[in-house]
Amino acid sequence: MHQEWSRLAAIYTRILENPNQQLDRYFNSFKDLAASRPLSELRTVEEAAAPASDMVSGADGQVNEVVVHSDAAEQTPKPISAGSTDAEELEKYVAIREELYKKAKEFNSKILGFETAIRRPYFHARPLNVAELENWHNYLDFIESEGDLNKVVKLYERCLIACASYPEYWIRYVLCMEASGSMDLADNALARATQVFVKRQPEIHLFAARFKEQNGDIPGARAAYQLVHNEISPGFLEAIIKHANMERRLGKLEDAFSLYEQAIAIEKGKEHSQTLPMMYAQYSRFSYLVSGNAEKAREILIGALDQVQLSKPFLEAIIYFETILPPPKQIGYLESSVDKFIAPNSDGSAADREDVSSIFLEFLSLFGDAQSIKKAEDRHAKLFLPRRPMSDSRKRYAEDFLSSDKMKLARSYSSDPSPGQSLMSAYPNAQNQWPAGYGAQPQTWPSTTQAQTWTPGYSQQAAYGAYSSYGSNYATPQVPTSVPQSAGYGAYPTTYPVQTFPQQSFAVPTAGTMLTPAQQPAAAVPQTTYYGTY
Repeated sequence: MHQEWSRLAAIYTRILENPNQQLDRYFNSFKDLAASRPLSELRTVEEAAAPASDMVSGADGQVNEVVVHSDAAEQTPKPISAGSTDAEELEKYVAIREELYKKAKEFNSKILGFETAIRRPYFHARPLNVAELENWHNYLDFIESEGDLNKVVKLYERCLIACASYPEYWIRYVLCMEASGSMDLADNALARATQVFVKRQPEIHLFAARFKEQNGDIPGARAAYQLVHNEISPGFLEAIIKHANMERRLGKLEDAFSLYEQAIAIEKGKEHSQTLPMMYAQYSRFSYLVSGNAEKAREILIGALDQVQLSKPFLEAIIYFETILPPPKQIGYLESSVDKFIAPNSDGSAADREDVSSIFLEFLSLFGDAQSIKKAEDRHAKLFLPRRPMSDSRKRYAEDFLSSDKMKLARSYSSDPSPGQSLMSAYPNAQNQWPAGYGAQPQTWPSTTQAQTWTPGYSQQAAYGAYSSYGSNYATPQVPTSVPQSAGYGAYPTTYPVQTFPQQSFAVPTAGTMLTPAQQPAAAVPQTTYYGTY
């Protein structure tokens, strides 16, 4: 409107440097502008007055173009040549911007999927869904792999508009800026996170303490921990552990012990504190691993038993801790605590009580004597084994096992061209499962290469071969109806009642094939029952 053509051309140049959805429209508008105005009106004052020292002379006597990035001012790439006409210079002027346009277009095609997945680019108190959070992480990974710090910073700033309430993105931003050497940007991002956007979340303050410790700001790290202890989340176990570990690294061992003792004293004043048992366990472990005083560590645990409510995590912790302490093992206080917890009238659930009893049995099998093991096993059997029914998971496992065997058997019939293939290839040990001498009676059947007639019923009966496991090379396994399908392998009665099955037509044996007396079926069972026309 003001006919500021040089500034308009600079704006177009800046637009064409950045990927966006309207690149084609802007580039066409720029070409229209370049075609309608002379080059002298399109160049900025800075371009026209560029000193000769900014120009790089080519070998052919021409002066190569000078490209000036226009991030701070309206400076544009400028071709300058000594003896060329205005038309040639204008062509070069447009060609430079066309190259910017093509690069931005190519880059836009790479990030289009990430941009499309951004459903909420603005801030809202409602949480983002998992797909959007994952998309931001993937987008940041891609931009960081490109290696352009300017683009990385811009994308992080965009991301932290929509994800301002998520500490992990602030932490990632700080670490990325630290890795790139931009400590000013890292400190700025950390200050915004801890003082404004996620200042009520302990995670960001714990990160700030570690970050400051690594960079030599020990008072700042202590201040971050104290802020969590006093205001953000008093009694937060992770903050206490990390603070104590930092003091140990600094050689302040007494200060580290004092942190645990102060936190335990505060938690004792709370009714039904859930943190106190694990705080005792962690304090005992810290004391032993740092100072090597096993007796002090045991005293802490034994003193805690009268102060805390027994729970599965606490008992697991003290049993495990006793395993790493040097001998002799102190089993007495563990046994009394386990007895109290697994009693039927205790507050723990049945599953937790049984788990603790099993863990204690394992501990005793490693460090106990025969009498203590027998006592614990008898108690475990009395409390838990008689009333334990077959769980649903075991039933489901049995059903899955059944269906797996049926599928294997069905595949064995469908994949082999010979229908008389024996089931023994899939179950080589099945012949030992016949009771009452059935497996010891070899049978001579016609060669499987001869044709045999199958009835439609075999498609269903074949599935029971996994349970019948006939010991001979029967081509058509059958299951007597008197035996339940859920019976275990080989759990067949010693004698079979006479069952009537439809007559089956089998191929006649070849001449010369005779059944020896040892191969004849038992007389108590008629041949017509199982062997069809034989």
